[in-house]
This record gives sequence, structure tokens and C-alpha cells, in this order.
Amino acid sequence: MKKLASLFLISLFAWPGFASSAPIRIKDLVEFDGVRGNDLIGYGLVVGLNGTGDGLRNSPFTEEIMSNILERLGVNVTGEQFRPKNVAAVFVTATLPPFARSGGRIDVTVSAIGDAKSLLGGTLVMTPLNAADGQIYAVAQGTIIAGGASANGDGASVVEGVPTSGTIPSGAGIEREIDFDFGGLKQLRLALRSPDFTTASRIERAINRQFRGNVASMLDAGTVLIDIAATGQRSPAHALSKIENILVNPERKARVVVDQRSGTIVMGEDVRISRVAVSQGNLTLRIREQPIVVQPNPFSPGDTVVIPRTDASINEEPGTGLAEVEEGTSLSEVIDGLNALGVSPRDMIDILKSIKAAGALHAEFIVQ
Repeated sequence: MKKLASLFLISLFAWPGFASSAPIRIKDLVEFDGVRGNDLIGYGLVVGLNGTGDGLRNSPFTEEIMSNILERLGVNVTGEQFRPKNVAAVFVTATLPPFARSGGRIDVTVSAIGDAKSLLGGTLVMTPLNAADGQIYAVAQGTIIAGGASANGDGASVVEGVPTSGTIPSGAGIEREIDFDFGGLKQLRLALRSPDFTTASRIERAINRQFRGNVASMLDAGTVLIDIAATGQRSPAHALSKIENILVNPERKARVVVDQRSGTIVMGEDVRISRVAVSQGNLTLRIREQPIVVQPNPFSPGDTVVIPRTDASINEEPGTGLAEVEEGTSLSEVIDGLNALGVSPRDMIDILKSIKAAGALHAEFIVQ
């Protein structure tokens, strides 16, 4: 069981279905230049909270925005003192997808910025959403679906999830479109999500083979240039509809990814280990304090004193001894060699670090 648990996720990658040589669509390997979303942000007010809003003494900006909204609605609150507990100031964020048109709807995320305890059941008041150029591209409003719940009483409280953040599905209407003449493009660049010379070269060959001409040219490890006119298609959109579904076998670097918090180890298919000997053991130092109270006999002179007593011990486990890991020429052989050590996942992480330091692990080692 220990062996199985230690490298469970590694073993998954030994199956053919997880092999990195499996063909993948170009659309899943690259980003098309210009075809991207744009981030939007706004500052608004959530109302209708059940006493879980901002404390206005600690969040004066909430009172300011509430006063501005009321004044725009014709309610004069100048000089008035109000301390409602059912409102909260929030940041509203969204992503305007590529080719979004006026009248469409997008999802928004609402996050409290004051000391509100929960946004559950609140309603976002009309909030303009701006892009990096300062222009308003959408307006958000609607009922928030909070991501958690909270409850409290006089002596205890409980919180599940994150009740100070939530979403509004289709909560913003698009008011302005991004100016982008996609149909007039003469050339288009494909940007690889994981730059690699071999993968870029394979993408170039696959596209040229599909169109039977010199359509694609590799510029560097992360860019492939497409000549739209050479595709023979009537528009860039028609050309991309054919290019994005072409299958390519991507090449990836050999990597070992380790998550120290959960003890997860993931290996890529191309990981190799040279012949190496490993010895592993645990040293445990235990110190316990057991003070003793000493009192004088009844009716006799003296004081009660506390005498310290410390119990210290060192326990060294036998460990695995000196075990030899044979040179691995495939992922399954590497797994068999590491499993032969019979150690826990966290000990395996330390062993892999040491093998990497010794120069016997031929892969990029990533610790998260």
C-alpha cells in the first residue's frame, strides 16, 4: 500500500492514454494573435444584505459611494448621518471575450473590499465596467450567488467557503465592442503556450501538409506565422477553422513536479534516471518535560517548589539501507526502480531532490 500510494499519480502517466506523443489539436496548443479576451473592472455597491455588510466607520468609502448613488437618483443626503448594515462596497471583475458584440451578456465576479462578513443574498447595483483604456465596455447588475455561507452567535461562529466573494452569471451587458478588423488580416501569428522548437516545427509542417503549400513558417520556438492569402481561403476566419483542428504531436520537456503540501509527485514520460545508489533513514528527537511538585510535610517549615524533569531520547529508524536504482530507459522502469525503495511520498520527494543534486535525474525539477 505504501508503494502504491507513494507514486500513484506517477503510475498514471505510464499508461498509453497519458503519453505526451498523443496527437493534439493546434487550437489546444497555441493562442491566435489578436484573438483574446480583455479584462474589465468596476467599483460598485451591493445592497440587501442581512446585516452582514460593511461597518461604515471602518469602511468610509462605502458611505461615499452610497451617497453618490443616492444623489444621482435625486435623494439629497448631504450632512446626513446613516449607518446601514446591509450594504457593502465591492470590486466587480469580468473578461470581455474576443469578438463580443453589443447586447451580449458576460459573467461577472463580485468581491468585497471592506469588512463585510458575507455577500449572500445581496444585489449588485448598476456598475460600469472599464477596460485598461478607461472606456466603459459593459454594465453589471443582478443578484449575487455567493461562494460560501457563514453563521455566528454570541459565543461562536462558523464559516464555510468564501462568502465575501460571488458571481453573477450573465450579470453584465456589453455596451461597447473592441475595435479589431480581423477580416482584414493578411498574416496571423500562432503563439505557442509552451514554446518549443520541435513543436513549432511540427506545427509548421502539419499546416503546410494540410494546405499543400508554403502557408506556415516558424519564426522562433514560440511563434508560427501564417500567410492568409496562401491558404486559398476567402477569409482569415475560414483559414483558422481549418488550421485549428489539425492534429500535431507536441514535444515536451522532461519534468518532475512536486507538491510538498500534499506529497504529490508527477513525472513526465521523458524523465530518465542514471544508475545511482540511495540510502534513506529517519532520525527522531523527542523531548518531554515532566516537572515534579515537591511540598514540605504538614506543619513543617519550608516552601513548595517545582523541580524540572526532562526526558530526552533519540530514535533512529533502520531506513532502507543502500539501495541501487538501475538506469531508467522508460518511465515504467524509473517507477519500478523508485518503488523498490519502499518509502513514503514525502520521503520520495527528498530522495528525488538528492538524486537531482547528484546529477542523476535528467529532468527539470519543479517544487510547488
